[in-house]
Amino acid sequence: MLNIDEFTNRLKKIMDYYDLSAAVLADKISVQRSSISHLLSGRNKPSLDFVLKITSIFKDIDLQWLINGNGSFPQKTENSSTTSTPILFQNNEVSGKKIERIVVFYSDGTFDEYLK
Repeated sequence: MLNIDEFTNRLKKIMDYYDLSAAVLADKISVQRSSISHLLSGRNKPSLDFVLKITSIFKDIDLQWLINGNGSFPQKTENSSTTSTPILFQNNEVSGKKIERIVVFYSDGTFDEYLK
């Protein structure tokens, strides 16, 4: 039988391994963000569909490990990278546009505005 606390710990381990927030994980496996929140809080148990989405998107995650903890979890290698360079930094074309204003928002609700 599935132990929800252990499953939650394994889900958190996956999120840490791939450096994903709950929102990004939800988007990646095409589920509602509230589904991840409810699973992490222990409110809901994972559906079979949810478990299969995890293992289909993250090919190196073993189904048996995810469900009951048997098997092994993949180890990071020094050469492997789980993140790729954002497309923003790959585009070398000059668009002719110029930045007029930059606004930086801080977590305390304040912001700074920089004008040309």
